[in-house]
Amino acid sequence: MNILITGSAGFIGFHLAKNLLKKKQNNVFGIDNFNNYYSKKIKKKRNSILLKEKNFFFYKINLSKRKRIENIFKKNKFDIIFHLAGQPGVLYSFKNPKSYKINNLLATKHLCEVAAKNKVKKFIFGSSSSVYGDQKKFPISENSKKKPINYYAKTKYQCEKIVKKNFSSKEFSYQIFRFFTVYGSFGRPDMFIHKLLNSIKKNKLISLHNHGKNYRDFTYIDDVVNVLVKSVNKNFQNDILNICKSKPIKNNKLIKIISNLYGKKAKLNLIGKVKGEMLVTHGCNRLLKKNMKHKKFTSIEKGLKQTIKDFKKYNM
Repeated sequence: MNILITGSAGFIGFHLAKNLLKKKQNNVFGIDNFNNYYSKKIKKKRNSILLKEKNFFFYKINLSKRKRIENIFKKNKFDIIFHLAGQPGVLYSFKNPKSYKINNLLATKHLCEVAAKNKVKKFIFGSSSSVYGDQKKFPISENSKKKPINYYAKTKYQCEKIVKKNFSSKEFSYQIFRFFTVYGSFGRPDMFIHKLLNSIKKNKLISLHNHGKNYRDFTYIDDVVNVLVKSVNKNFQNDILNICKSKPIKNNKLIKIISNLYGKKAKLNLIGKVKGEMLVTHGCNRLLKKNMKHKKFTSIEKGLKQTIKDFKKYNM
């Protein structure tokens, strides 16, 4: 089976590719543009690990360049596409909205159109819990009203519509997953957990938004990847599914757990609320468990223990 993963040098894309490569009958093709949003060092490290596998093939391109995408499709016949590439980051979307328009909207439009033209069997898109915005009723189900409060979230929601538009006919199969605060080994350095780990390691202050009172539905990377891998051969009953543990934790409590596991306290700079940031993420995973048949999730303690172990080992 030929599987294309966009954003293969990214956090989720890397872990997904590594898992799929275990089956030698899978040929995994990765696409990434190595942009400068965060350090390229970790992206190159992830990619170097994948390139050790004989059944991994990599293309360094920007998905906003349609002709480059078409050339790859001319050379290869893909059975499944995981579209995980995109410009991440909530706060950065206020500083550089153009990057989100190019790397999220335009890239998704081009990829979907080329994929549909080439009759790809299944298209799987990685969306975000941010499309829900601030809600009053929890846990948040897939049919909750969408209230994106930042440009990143708005582009993710628009991308979902682009996917539906291109693959809603009977000849195609598509799946949209909304990720809730994914964490784990080789995580993005701009995400809170790895920011915290780096601040502890370097003995530096870390700014804690909303005085640490935010709640986040942290979901371990292995749990996310297990769902994605099963979606290769399984058509779920629901086209849109949350991937979440559905057990949010307050950031203050999370910091205590991490400090205990790391063996060193974090230095905190307590600040107020930040524009565009959600106060609570708490997803409902009832539909996911129904489709997966009673899926269990990794405890926060177990997931953090492995994350910290690898952070110390690989220095990232």
